[in-house]
Amino acid sequence: MNWQAGRHNWVFPRPTLLMGVVNVTPDSFFDGGRYLNPHAAVEHAVELIREGADILDIGGESTRPGAEPVSEAEELGRVLPVIEALASRTSAALSIDTQKPGVARAALAAGASIVNDVGANREDPEMAALVAASGAGYVCMHMQGTPQTMQTAPRYVDVAAEVGAFFEKQLARLAAAGVRPEQVALDVGIGFGKTLEHNLRLLATLESFRRFNRPILLGASRKSFLGQLLGAEVSERLPGSLACAAWAVIRGVQIVRTHDVAATRQVVRTIEALKARGGC
Repeated sequence: MNWQAGRHNWVFPRPTLLMGVVNVTPDSFFDGGRYLNPHAAVEHAVELIREGADILDIGGESTRPGAEPVSEAEELGRVLPVIEALASRTSAALSIDTQKPGVARAALAAGASIVNDVGANREDPEMAALVAASGAGYVCMHMQGTPQTMQTAPRYVDVAAEVGAFFEKQLARLAAAGVRPEQVALDVGIGFGKTLEHNLRLLATLESFRRFNRPILLGASRKSFLGQLLGAEVSERLPGSLACAAWAVIRGVQIVRTHDVAATRQVVRTIEALKARGGC
């Protein structure tokens, strides 16, 4: 199995890919606008690469529960200077975290090679057409509703089965639009239209999504379900985040999205070493 993202091609099995989070927003749930300034965002991204990030996921619109959308122009103004600067400073893969096809198009032109799409539940075909034409990597993430509505009493009969059905539908839709299977990775969307129990059930059944023969990305870092589970504030959620990363690797996840690259790298590489010796 491989994941093709522009000039980047990762062949699995291989060491788990680490995707470092670069929030260029004033209202991120984790860093609260610390990297809104483009220079600060670039320096933070470079530090994440030093810590071991394979991919930098750059976002200019908060998707925390209840976050209000921003205009395309404002989002572009936040992310493009960062992508352009990083494209000339690093060979690491750059990912644009956006729901907007216009932002994705500009980001790919500026040097990004992956579209991380929390809005993969849309019916509009524009994003799929862009991914097909560009050859970009694509992260297809499950979300029930929108960031504004997703945590308003989310309901499922069987969350794992319904997320699986979503992936099946979206993979067929992407293929019909000309997106090659090797361009696509799948993300179950921890925290996006899920209760604590839904999130835990998805984590418990991660291995079931390997049937799609596509890389699985997990983004559980510092999320609110850990706060609910552990009674921990955002600043105290690193241990829970690392437990999720370790569990993900044990269950066969290929990509871990994290705010804490250095600590996550130590956990992930240790688990990999144990797996290689029959320990898991």
